[in-house]
Amino acid sequence: MGKVAAVLKVMPDSPEADLDDLESRLSESLPEGAKINGTDTEEVAFGLTALLTTVIVPDDAGGTEAVEDAFANVDGVESVAVEEVGRI
Repeated sequence: MGKVAAVLKVMPDSPEADLDDLESRLSESLPEGAKINGTDTEEVAFGLTALLTTVIVPDDAGGTEAVEDAFANVDGVESVAVEEVGRI
């Protein structure tokens, strides 16, 4: 069984969002077998900063859909988009 690495772009619902707190809540929401391998930030516009979260999931877990759904249900998240996906 292989693993898949995906970079998910998580947009907070406000420019004033505490990104450290949001990152912590994202980590707590992960489905079983998934883990965050790193997080970066990207300036978007008008003071809004997105989190670029690299997530590792088992290849047989159905891709990134479960992680996307979990992240989308976290308070303070406006949207989640897959930026990159690759096998490792």
